[in-house]
Amino acid sequence: MDIEHSDSQGLGRRGFIQGAGACLASAAMPVIAAKKQGAEMDSKIDGIAWAEQIRKGEVTPLEALDAAIARAEALPKLNAVVIKDYELARSNAKQMSALSAAARAEATEKAPMWGLPFLLKDLNQYLKGTVTTNGCRFFKGAVADYDSTLVARYKAAGLNIFGKTASPEFGQTATTESLLYGKSPNPWNAAHSTGGSSGGAASVVAAGILPVAHASDGGGSIRIPASHCGLFGLKPSRGRLPAGPVNMEGWLGLSMNHVISRSVRDSAHLLDLTAGREPGSRTVPPRDVDGTYLEALRHAPRKLRIAVWPRNYFGIPVHADCQAAVDKAIKVCLELGHETVEDMPTLPVADVFSGLGIVTSVGMTATIRAREKLLGRAVRQDEVEQMDWLYLEKAKSYTAEQMLAARTNFDTAGRILDEFFLKYDLILTPVMAVPPPLLGVLSLDQSYDSFAREAVKASPYTALFNMTGQPAMSVPMHWTADNLPIGAHFAAPFGSEGRLFALAVQLEQAVPWADRRPDLSVFKA
Repeated sequence: MDIEHSDSQGLGRRGFIQGAGACLASAAMPVIAAKKQGAEMDSKIDGIAWAEQIRKGEVTPLEALDAAIARAEALPKLNAVVIKDYELARSNAKQMSALSAAARAEATEKAPMWGLPFLLKDLNQYLKGTVTTNGCRFFKGAVADYDSTLVARYKAAGLNIFGKTASPEFGQTATTESLLYGKSPNPWNAAHSTGGSSGGAASVVAAGILPVAHASDGGGSIRIPASHCGLFGLKPSRGRLPAGPVNMEGWLGLSMNHVISRSVRDSAHLLDLTAGREPGSRTVPPRDVDGTYLEALRHAPRKLRIAVWPRNYFGIPVHADCQAAVDKAIKVCLELGHETVEDMPTLPVADVFSGLGIVTSVGMTATIRAREKLLGRAVRQDEVEQMDWLYLEKAKSYTAEQMLAARTNFDTAGRILDEFFLKYDLILTPVMAVPPPLLGVLSLDQSYDSFAREAVKASPYTALFNMTGQPAMSVPMHWTADNLPIGAHFAAPFGSEGRLFALAVQLEQAVPWADRRPDLSVFKA
């Protein structure tokens, strides 16, 4: 299966400036006026294609960066890029762009994504000399004095980081809204949520600002925004990517970093470039492919046996649109020659899920305590959103025994799913029980009762695979009558990202999503 883009598209520098990232004509803003009349770029262009054009000298890193910045600035009402490290990135891009052809060839050989503009999520990842706020007013102005290991790997891959995308406070909800930065609306329907907590990342990709952006997932925070925005999102196996150098496992291993992308191959390529242990890490999953994930995409998977979960463990009714996404996924998988069977394991649900709030609250508390120590003062209630303040107060009562029990119960669920995967290659579920909710429904700035009533609908499926450590992905499958995307959710055995990627490429070809774009006119200045 050949997934390489053809070099015969004739996409020159002017085409890149006007159309790179496939921003719709209604929302695109030219970067250089003299190049305004350039030919349109193929709407399916992705990060690998961007990097290839830079490698060939068809566009410079500075032109690529300026194009991305201009698109972000043309759509201020998306409220997606909330920290703007533009001048730092421009300085890097100017140095890159000044290299000779020979030096450029050497640089791109070492760094496959050399010169590609990139955005980090504003949560627990640090670029030296820049601010990371975690979406919290208490962290406003918090400048990092080191690069996170993952950020160092992004830089080594050649990515040019020019800012950070919106996240809810500490990633504690499945929408992207905060008192610090405000609401980030869904590019497909401005009244609705982008999902969370990587909603800013999903927004910039859906809007064509970038083809791929950093994201993280502690309970569904890659997969839910990918589903809400019609994109591909994969949460890797626990330990696949580095979380250090300070904390070797985010939320006891529940939180994993990766990207949200338009194409499957960008996700595979970025995983190849960033995966692997770092000094101090001890949990590294096995691989299920020989060579790279990108190379493995050329090979169709064998016939897969897929377990379809007919319900969730909380008895929450599944909305017809969410079920439609699953039904379509089943239909396409059967047409591709795979097998589907309705089956789900028995899990100690109360024990497993009771630990989720304990671990996430204690993890948030540790982050705040480190900031308090640095500032020499305690956090104030007016510096933290209502729900997170409740979590902080509750965390004071948790014991070491409860933390240990939480991890033990997570591992018990992981063992049960490992045994279930002896019968099946993959699991298929909805991403959420409901379509993308209206903005405000999942805000952290509300009472516990109103928040809890809606939050349980957000991740009755996705969070389980954070607790068990298995990889999982969201693949675009359905659009509602309100023009909102909904994905289908697949999980695989521990260490089996290659199996997910192989199916994802089949689905990408059978049910193409790259050409579907939102109307961005309402987000312009």
